[in-house]
Amino acid sequence: MTTNRGRRALLLTLSAAVVAGAALSGGGAATAVAAPAAPVSVVPASGAPVSGASISVAPAAPAGLDWGGCDAAVRPLPGQECARLSVPLDYARPHGEQIQLAVSRLRSTVPAARRGTLMVIPGGPGSSGVQRLAQKGAVLAGETGGAYDLVAFDPRGIGGSAKARCGLAEEDRWMVTLRSWPGAGGGVEENIARSKRIAEACARNGGAMLRGLTTANQVRDLERLRQALGERKLSAWAVSYGTYVAAEYAQKFPGRTDRWVLDSSSDPDPRRVARGWLEGMAEGAADRFPDFAAWASHPDRAKAGLRLAERPEDVRPLLLDLAARLDRAPHASATAGVPLSGAMLLQALQQSLYSDGSFEGFARLVTAALDPAGRPVLPPELAGAMPDEAAAVSVGVICNDVDWPRASPAAYQRVVDADRVRHPLTAGMPVNATPCAYWKGGAVEKPVRITDRGPSNILMIQNLRDPSTPYTKGLAMRAALGDRARLVSVDHGGHGVYLGNGNACGDRAVTRFLTEGVRPDRDVLCR
Repeated sequence: MTTNRGRRALLLTLSAAVVAGAALSGGGAATAVAAPAAPVSVVPASGAPVSGASISVAPAAPAGLDWGGCDAAVRPLPGQECARLSVPLDYARPHGEQIQLAVSRLRSTVPAARRGTLMVIPGGPGSSGVQRLAQKGAVLAGETGGAYDLVAFDPRGIGGSAKARCGLAEEDRWMVTLRSWPGAGGGVEENIARSKRIAEACARNGGAMLRGLTTANQVRDLERLRQALGERKLSAWAVSYGTYVAAEYAQKFPGRTDRWVLDSSSDPDPRRVARGWLEGMAEGAADRFPDFAAWASHPDRAKAGLRLAERPEDVRPLLLDLAARLDRAPHASATAGVPLSGAMLLQALQQSLYSDGSFEGFARLVTAALDPAGRPVLPPELAGAMPDEAAAVSVGVICNDVDWPRASPAAYQRVVDADRVRHPLTAGMPVNATPCAYWKGGAVEKPVRITDRGPSNILMIQNLRDPSTPYTKGLAMRAALGDRARLVSVDHGGHGVYLGNGNACGDRAVTRFLTEGVRPDRDVLCR
């Protein structure tokens, strides 16, 4: 039985994990069951990888799952069940130490219509599949007419699954410090020092659990879950970072995929992976911002006091001027001891661009910051430090997946200075120094190259103006998959398309594919 105090701590951890994952995704969070309390193994002193590129999933998989009720912290839907899945900590030692992953499902209520299992694969890295199922399961079940059991799991490090910890100081666990926003005026010295400090702490305290946080292991864990479910094939709806997980699964286990949906993809270039995704956020913010500028300058905003300018073209200069002033002199906020800085304002903007529904909250933040007597209400994710385990997973996966180049402080400064001019809305953050540049041991294993070899059973869907996975990066995934995929482009802004932005054309295309197996003959555009 989980105590009220334990449930509250779990909810805080889960909500922070969503924020950690927001760097690459727009996804949900939470979990089914409390996770093991500590890492269960130690990285060899040599720093050797915990798994290699040639490792296959161990043949010994659990015969089934013991389904039961979900923890109340998940806020489960009626009928939502939860279980635990045992997987190897290290697939190079498949019969060695095992860790537990939280798993959840919503069974089809129309047995005659059921055709299989649909995996709901969350974004991040840092988002919970169990919580996303709780958030989207009812509408997804209704949309697909009971054709699937809906299943999700919390990846390693997330929600109710086994956790890793880095032992980071509180000041290093804030969103605007984990995301490398340059200092006032664009200086990078503090970012470099912090990045080194985080990398050193993770190497010292993370152990094998931290080194096991990789996309490759999430793919292996998904295959183990398929075996435990007793399914010959899986279908999937993957969002944001989850599309990379799903694409890698389809590359490694093509014969195990049925109907595969990739929603809001980024460039799978194995030389860059997460580094390229982060850099793409500058382009994404520029693509998406005109939607907010049009909203914030519309006369309808005047009645609520939220009209920031009379013309769309005046909104960006207003925000950039405000951010510069807040960097010089942060504005006291409604959270005691946490003033609003320019970096925090731009981080809040980035988050608000994910959904039209977030525009009003950001406009209120700006309006209060413009008022000398105002007390801006900070978004929850900016008002405090993340739990250590949430911070660990937010850096662990992206640093373990691929080697990041290390540059001199002067080189970082030059790149950041240039990017601040080219993309002022992200102020050089996407190209700044991160802990990955100083990560001990580098990538755990060689990244997978996504190719056009495999069954033609993938449907992609992508917004034209996505702040996190910009359209051009989605086109790179489309090119990599070749004839295996078809792309539905949607003339809309925001992150996450299917059942997310109300575009009937896009929703209809995905639903028809999942329920009837019918894709467009060629790539299409939904206006």
